[in-house]
Amino acid sequence: MTDSYVKTDFHPDLPPPSSEIGPIHWLRLNLFSTWYNSLLTLGAIYLLYLIVPPFLDWAVFSADWAGKSNKDCTSGGACWALINVRFNQFMYGFYPAEHYWRVNLGFVLFVIPVAALLIEGVPGKKYFAVFVGLLYPPIAFTLFWGGYGLAEVETEQWGGLFLTLVLAIIPIAISLPLGTLLALGRRSHMPIIRNICVGFIELPRAVPLITVLFMASVVLPLFLPPGTTIDKVLRALVGMSFFAAAYMAEVVRGGLQAIPKGQYEAAQAMGLSYWRMMGLVILPQALKIVIPGIVNTFIGLFKDTTLVLIIGLLDILAMINAATAHGNWMGTSTEGYVFAALIYWCFCFGMSRYSISLEAKLHTGHKR
Repeated sequence: MTDSYVKTDFHPDLPPPSSEIGPIHWLRLNLFSTWYNSLLTLGAIYLLYLIVPPFLDWAVFSADWAGKSNKDCTSGGACWALINVRFNQFMYGFYPAEHYWRVNLGFVLFVIPVAALLIEGVPGKKYFAVFVGLLYPPIAFTLFWGGYGLAEVETEQWGGLFLTLVLAIIPIAISLPLGTLLALGRRSHMPIIRNICVGFIELPRAVPLITVLFMASVVLPLFLPPGTTIDKVLRALVGMSFFAAAYMAEVVRGGLQAIPKGQYEAAQAMGLSYWRMMGLVILPQALKIVIPGIVNTFIGLFKDTTLVLIIGLLDILAMINAATAHGNWMGTSTEGYVFAALIYWCFCFGMSRYSISLEAKLHTGHKR
């Protein structure tokens, strides 16, 4: 008996056609999938053609980049000389120039450990967390304000982007833990704690932030003993922190209510105490669900720092308004607003993109 076989020629698989992969497939799938999508795409391209070239000509090709006043801007484009001349003021306000290094060092000491905490795979995260949570606040206070041999710089001299970041970072850092506690208190079965938390949440949410700042700056000193003064920046920080915590509490409460009742019952069946159940089982799931709401609150708070102008604090937008109102720079408000918009966009877009990457990493959609 002889073995028999059929001879077959094997050929490698042919690559898929270009219309099914790569940029051509992406264009067909996303921009030209139907006739009306194609029409909208062509309309958007035409709209970009009408907007982008003139803007680039104004902002780049015909712009003036150097000069000492608006009289030196004669090309008809943007007058970026304003940014060159007033850049330090936009960044530091009226902080003494010889002490800029203190502000720079303070933010470097903040950015590096925070980046280490946010980037996956960096070893020693617990040490960075201890530094940011316990050691950094007194170090930053000493650097920014003064002490231990450093000259004191009053908060009246703080301004620009420096003040904007201070007014955003501190309330953001306070609002999440405080808002979480308020959310837990609002769901408490103890009436006194529940009612206190409800009042603490609903009062700030019932008024605009500008009212809270006005109360903290103008009305609060009326209830203090004569001669008692509270720093203006500190008052703004307290008001913004409480305001952000009230909104954050409702965001976290939404996440807590989204957790199935079975998760609570399973944790209780394991004999976990209330705080261990919340810390190990419930809150990790709830906070993961509401990441978009948390970041949205952070972004809103960052942009709301512009309202501190009403209490006499000059953030970056207020510094730009003051600069463009000067006689040497009349007519350059557009350039100032574009510069401010670019800064706000960079910070807000960065927070948004990190939120998206964190959602993807944690699978907040609960996909199976």
